[in-house]
This record gives sequence, C-alpha cells and structure tokens, in this order.
Amino acid sequence: MSDRPQRRAASYEDLEDVPSHHVGEIVGGELYVSPRPATLHARAAFRLGGVLSAFDRKPGAADPGGWVLLAEPELRLGSEALVPDLAGWRRERMPALPEEAALTLTPDWVCEVLSPSTETLDRTRKMGSYAREGVKNLWLVDPRLRLLEVYRLEAGRWSRLASHQGTITVRAEPFESLALEMALLWER
Repeated sequence: MSDRPQRRAASYEDLEDVPSHHVGEIVGGELYVSPRPATLHARAAFRLGGVLSAFDRKPGAADPGGWVLLAEPELRLGSEALVPDLAGWRRERMPALPEEAALTLTPDWVCEVLSPSTETLDRTRKMGSYAREGVKNLWLVDPRLRLLEVYRLEAGRWSRLASHQGTITVRAEPFESLALEMALLWER
C-alpha cells in the first residue's frame, strides 16, 4: 500500500474557484491555472483573429466564409475543460452559434499562442487532448520566436505540415486561401 495521498480528479466545479484574472483548464483530470496572457501573446492572438475574420462572414466576392471563429472559447470535451486562444468550426457542423458559455462540439481548428508559462502544457497534454477529441487542424503560434507551426490530424496523430518563421507571407491549412502576412502578428 502506498503512503502517497490519492489525488482527486478536477471537476468543472473547480473552475468556479479560479480567480477571474486567471485562466482555468482541466486537462487529463488535473486543474491548470494560468495567468492572463502577456501583451505579446494577446497581441498575436488578437491580430490573427482579425486576419482570419473574413472566414467568419458569409461567403462573398471578398470573403471566403464557411467558419465560426471564437476567441478563448471554453471547450468541454469529455471530462476536460480546454481554453484555446482561438478555435474554429466549419459552418456545416455549427450552423447556429450556441448560447451556452461552454461548448461541447469539437472544433475543426484550434490555435494556441505559446507563452513561457503555458508552452509545455500546450505542446504536450493539450495537443494530446485535441488529437483524442478529433480536432482536424492545430496551429501553434510563438510570438517570441515569430513562429507559426501548422499541424493536421492524421490517423489520430499530429503531422506537422509546416513551420514558418519571421515576417514572410504564407498559406496555412485550413485557411490556405488566405495569404497570411506573418509580420502583422508580430507588429508592436
């Protein structure tokens, strides 16, 4: 018999005790509490959301449309509560925006903007959770390194499609119809 105390799995009720100036997530049964993002992180996420906003409108001559995009949605997937920086659902899967604060429909795309305090969690446990739940595409954005990593889920595992660094213009799945000027994400 072990002398180690038994850890109780975190529950959704534990999230209610997280101070409002922090982000609470349940990953693999554990509660993770992170500070709100620093300015480089927040700026990159805001700018990326703005650039991708054309996909969140009705399709037209100037807008590709076809997506519902949200900033920092709370995803309740199985027993986990995840809060990616950005997430997107194809409109055919989410034709109407739910009114609930927490969403249970797995996104088609998520983006995590990496911070020193969250990078290990984002790259390991959360990537594993997203794969297990069937998220099709994942972006990791590192504003410190000016880096965009693009992943696709293939046979339940992440395949890195591309790694783009600097201020170049790229096309990245699943938004490859857009020429993404990465310099916009890093401007101060």
